[in-house]
Amino acid sequence: MKKIVLTGGGSAGHVTPNIALLPSLKDAGYEITYMGSYDGMEKRLISDFDLPYVGISTGKFRRYLDLKNFTDPFRVIKGFSEARKFLKSYRPNVVFSKGGFVSVPVVRAAASLDIPCIIHESDMTPGLANRMCISAARKVCCNFPETIQNLPGEKAVLTGSPIRAELAQGNKLAGLDMCGFSANKPVIMVIGGSLGAANVNKAIRSALPRLLTDFQVVHICGKDKIDNLLLNTAGYKQFEYVKAELKDLFAMADLVISRAGANAICELLALKKPNILIPLPASSSRGDQLLNAKSFEAQGFSIVINEDDLTTDLLLDKVHELYFSRQTFRNAMNDSGQMDSIRTILRLIEEVALP
Repeated sequence: MKKIVLTGGGSAGHVTPNIALLPSLKDAGYEITYMGSYDGMEKRLISDFDLPYVGISTGKFRRYLDLKNFTDPFRVIKGFSEARKFLKSYRPNVVFSKGGFVSVPVVRAAASLDIPCIIHESDMTPGLANRMCISAARKVCCNFPETIQNLPGEKAVLTGSPIRAELAQGNKLAGLDMCGFSANKPVIMVIGGSLGAANVNKAIRSALPRLLTDFQVVHICGKDKIDNLLLNTAGYKQFEYVKAELKDLFAMADLVISRAGANAICELLALKKPNILIPLPASSSRGDQLLNAKSFEAQGFSIVINEDDLTTDLLLDKVHELYFSRQTFRNAMNDSGQMDSIRTILRLIEEVALP
């Protein structure tokens, strides 16, 4: 049986595309092992899929001054040693990396053993972790046509992002029942990302009294971000994080308000959900979400609100604008020609995998 090691972690966006690949990899006859950090989010997310999980030491590469900058390099070196020891023994045919800092020691260790690696970059411009892996990769997959100019020409492949097939198989009535919502009033789904989004959460809750006049709101607000004072608010349902039930919430949602992480917006495109994007500002990130949102806005897929401009009145205006022109956004997404990313990535894996 062919063997593949998947890696990626630190946030759900570095794990869910790997999860989307699992059914096709199994159908293609691959034995699958996942490598991540000892106790990171990826370990919890992968635990539902009955896969062998190998934890390694990892550290973060920061652009700012922090005492951990002096200790994390040693964690990365330890992680490289642990990954190399496992890979040398296991001898996978190929490694597929979705990025995040835990992937760096795995990809570099695999390359040191001449095990072919494919990496996937979701954002418009490669993140630091992936930039450290590009030289060790055989192929680099990406989501946006604009990204190719930032990658080595012989390695870059425009694939799109793997989207879990089950997300398109939700049950609207199950979503309404789970939230206690009526079928006679439109639903807004708010997604702040797996780690939450404090400013988005605050803006939504400030606008709630007026939003709930015309809409129902399901709010995926992030770990420990539930507002207990709003638990009994009619038409408003909060979740820290949603797994299997997410497909039903998507089926129920008429509009979505989201951060602009690449995997999240690719899901919105695949599901043809009219959306408002509130990207992380440059002051809190490397600016990748701003670029992602700009691309989707230019293609007619999204309305964008910059977080620095976010007010209750602006949010309410844009929600109503989106709702009344929602079919225009659906039409643009229908015409987008979404690529079959899973099939394309599987073909690349088969091409580079060791015999």
